[in-house]
Parts: sequence; structure tokens; C-alpha cells
Amino acid sequence: MTSSGRRLEAVISASFVLLLIAAMARFLTRHSGAPNTWWVIALTTVLAVAYAARPAAGGGVPVRWQRVWFGAFIAGWVALVLQAPSFAWSAVAILYTALQLLPERAALALSALLAVLVVVAQVRIDGPDPLLIVVPPVVTGLAAAVFVHMRRQSARQRTLIDDLVRTRRGLASSERRAGVLAERERLSREIHDTLAQALSSQRMLLQAADRLWDEDPAAARRHIATASDIAERNLVEARRFVHDLAPADLSAGAGLPDALRALARRETAAGTTTGSATGNDIDTRNDIGDGDRDTGGTGATAPPGPTTVTFRTDGEPVPLPPAVAAALLRVAQGAVANVREHARATAAVLTLSYLDEDVVLDIADNGRGFTPPPGDASGALPHRGHGLPAMEARMRQLDGTLTVESRPGEGTVVSAAVPLRTTGPATAQDEE
Repeated sequence: MTSSGRRLEAVISASFVLLLIAAMARFLTRHSGAPNTWWVIALTTVLAVAYAARPAAGGGVPVRWQRVWFGAFIAGWVALVLQAPSFAWSAVAILYTALQLLPERAALALSALLAVLVVVAQVRIDGPDPLLIVVPPVVTGLAAAVFVHMRRQSARQRTLIDDLVRTRRGLASSERRAGVLAERERLSREIHDTLAQALSSQRMLLQAADRLWDEDPAAARRHIATASDIAERNLVEARRFVHDLAPADLSAGAGLPDALRALARRETAAGTTTGSATGNDIDTRNDIGDGDRDTGGTGATAPPGPTTVTFRTDGEPVPLPPAVAAALLRVAQGAVANVREHARATAAVLTLSYLDEDVVLDIADNGRGFTPPPGDASGALPHRGHGLPAMEARMRQLDGTLTVESRPGEGTVVSAAVPLRTTGPATAQDEE
């Protein structure tokens, strides 16, 4: 019971006791020598104590026993009214208890009975009086109607509150499930962009070393050394991944251009050469357009070959939020991994462009290309599972876009664009 409910209970109890005292005073004044005086005094005392000590609603006493108590109390009160009709006016407080404790129909029936008893008692005292006959039923009816209306309103409010609580619990459960799924997707992207790609590179290098071991031991050892370097770096990434830290290329304070340049250098070292340029030092069309193209095959993994990866920047560099830099670096890593494993390209160019409203990263290669499903970059390589879908998910979290342009035999361009105005939750914390 609420504090306001307890205060109301106290007021009703005090009112009932005062009505009993007033009725007792009237009885003793007018009937001091009546033979039933001590009987009336005893009943009044018992009823006053019983009403003051009644079990409160919601106090832990079962409703069944509260109603048993109330039935006994009503029987005692009726006996008192039959002995002294003046006590009939204490029915006002009893009416409240009946409406609070009993089912609606039983409470209304008892209210009508109380009104009849009050009328009969007043007629016994003062004789027939139209006002005394009409007033008790009217007052009782109004009080009962107001109380029933309030109780129904309260029941509706409780129903609404229960529905709201269930809805909020369901929403909280849905949010927890969504959080689990989002974290699972994030982990799958991280594993794909770090561990899986590095393991794929190591496998290709070790296969190449195995093929060259007898013919060119020096080249085989170089492949093994490169695989070892990749494994060492991958171990660092894995530790950072476990501790939810930024990519290693960004953790030492290096900016995104330096991280992309290091990526190009490593990928080229895994093949043959390294290239890096700023501004217009490298012509992307020449780098991409003159390479050999292989349009054959449908999905075989290309063996390690001479793929030159170069990096360039356009525009005036601006500081980027950590989440944006990390996401673009992961996109570059994923796209370069696709070039290495599927494109059979001889050249790839990473271009980071700072525009007025966006920062754009393009990864272009001169490989065999493919036919992307229309309007859906994430389905461009359905057999890859996490590559392009992971890139697209990263961009979507930053209100950015990912587009893929490719034709069989004409290479592929993956373009990731993020608005420079991005300041939402995705950039407020380092998701890496």
C-alpha cells in the first residue's frame, strides 16, 4: 500500500471511531437508564478496537481472511444498530471498507443493505421523514458510483502499467539480443579483416615456398620469412583485438594515410615491389590500365604473384575520428585481400581523397573483374561470406556508403565514402 493509501486508511479509521463516540454520546444522553446500556457499550468498544486493528489491504493477510473478518464485523455492527439505531450513521466508514475489500457486485449489494439499515434506523428514531428516507440511499449511491469508477480507472491504469512494463522488458530483451548480434557481427568483421586475411596470406606464401623449395631455395626462404612477418604482425593484431584496441597501424599515433601507405608496402612486399605517391605522382589509369588481365576461371584463388600495390592521396588531409580512420583502414585491408586472392591483378591503387564534404577511399585493380548484382554491393561476392558485406556494414555505421564497380576483364573499383560531418555514436568511440 502506498503512503497516500495508508493516510486514507488512517482517516477512515479515525472517522469511524469518532462516529462511534458521537453515537455513544447521543445514546447515553437520551437512554442513560436503558437496560441494554452495558451491552451497547461493550459492542461499541469491541467494534472500535476491531475496526482500528483490521487487516490492511496489501498487508500480507490473504483476502479470504480479510473478508471473513469483515463479515464478522458487519454482523456485530448490525447487532449494535438493532440495539441502538443512532449507530447507523457509522455506516459511512463501513461503506468505504466494503467497496475496497469486496468484489464489485457484493460491495454494491452490501451498500444497498447499509442504506436500507440507515433508513430503518432513522425511521425508528424520528418517525417517517421524506428527507431521511431519500438522503441515505442517494448519498450511498453517489459514494458507491464514485468509488467504483475510481476502482475501474485504477484497474485500467494497472493494466496499462503492466503492459508498459512487459513492453519495456521485451524491448530491453530485444536490445540485448540486438547488442549480442551486433557484437557478433563486429567480431566476425574483425576476425575476417585481421586473422582470416593474414592466415590466407600465410597459406599462399607457404604454398609458394613449398613449390619453390627445390628449384629456388632462396625465394622459398623469402616467402617463409614474409609469412613469419605476417604471423608476427597478426599476433599483435590478435592481442589488440582481444583487448578491443585500435588497429596496430593507427595505435602509435599514425594517421590514416601512413597506415594505408604501410598496408601498400606490406602487400607489395608479399608480391614483388612497393609503390607510394602523393598528389599526382602516380597516374591511376596507367597503373591499372596496362596490366595483364585474366578473365578465365570463376572463383579459384590466385597463387602469389607480382601484384604492385600503390598508395596516393588527393586533397588537403584533415584529422579523422578514430572510428572513421579504423573503418576505412579495415575496408582497405579487406579490399586488398580480395584483390590478392581473387582478382589475379598485377597492380592495385589505394586512393584517399579529401573532398569538401566527404573522405573517400578508392581501391582499384586491373584484375579479371566480375559482374556485381545490380544495386547490392554486399552481394557482389556471395561466396566470400564476410568481405564486402563487412565493408558495407562498417560504412553504414558511419552514415557512409560503399560502392563496387566492375566488369569482367576490366578490373574492379571499390569506393568507400564517409561524410566529414559524421559525429554520431559510431564515431564517438573507437569501435575497434
